[in-house]
Amino acid sequence: MNTLTSTRPIAFLGTGLMGKPMAERLLKAGHRLTVWNRTRAKAAPLAALNARVADNPEQAVHGNDIVITMLEAGPAVFEVLKRMLPALRPGATVIDMSSTRQSEARDFHSMLAQHGIAFIDAPVSGGVLGAEAGNLAIMAGGSEADFIRAEPILKCMGRPALVGPAGCGQLAKLCNQLIVGGTLAIVAEALLLAQAGGADPAAVRTAIRGGFAESRILEVHGQRMLDRNFLPGGQVKSQAKDMDNILLAAASAEVRLPLTELATQIYRDLLHIAPHADQAAALLALESLNPGQRLGSQPDRLP
Repeated sequence: MNTLTSTRPIAFLGTGLMGKPMAERLLKAGHRLTVWNRTRAKAAPLAALNARVADNPEQAVHGNDIVITMLEAGPAVFEVLKRMLPALRPGATVIDMSSTRQSEARDFHSMLAQHGIAFIDAPVSGGVLGAEAGNLAIMAGGSEADFIRAEPILKCMGRPALVGPAGCGQLAKLCNQLIVGGTLAIVAEALLLAQAGGADPAAVRTAIRGGFAESRILEVHGQRMLDRNFLPGGQVKSQAKDMDNILLAAASAEVRLPLTELATQIYRDLLHIAPHADQAAALLALESLNPGQRLGSQPDRLP
């Protein structure tokens, strides 16, 4: 079976915070890209890497058998799919790397299948640093045949894994975000408790690393909290959206997730405080519940 090699052109739609470095990885790997973004200025810098910048989604996908979308949410993906559908030819493959609801991904699959177009939902985790380094966790939902064909392209951006049929990529991403959102809140509580109880929170973090509490969240976001660095890698608004989608998926599966319900409220509250801040701003929500308690003495770095 033929794979989707670098000799085939690709359309990449959505070159924002995450999409731009992902597109850069594809360009540096030798792929020929046509890029589009709703705000053209965010796509324009990719021209320096020999990308062609399109004026609209229809122009971007014309003549391209491979289309990657990296957009804000399900409604934006649906709008762009509707616009580009008449310009897509049967046999094309659409890889949606946005974070959407599982039900939305299934609807996209059904809509495209009616026109003979393959669909893979392949959301990512790893933030901007992971996108820049090309080591994103990529959770793919779709047929095995479609995944095998798309895998060489996905490997340029990270570590792809097929987790089930269409929609299951989004489900896996929600499982990832459930763990991320909950762990962020717990790390914030642990560091604030350490300081409130008289310990050095930075020393406590160092002491417990390497034990069972070790995690990427403790390593990266724990340090962000100590530094009070809330400049976005990810964003609170994205985490809040993901938490809401987790609860929708749980309701659909008839599963109750009590800890997720608590964590979701934290991010909903943060939307009113710092929607564009990094998810490490979970610390700010915790501090608002504990007047007079503040981790460290550095000033907040907020977007």
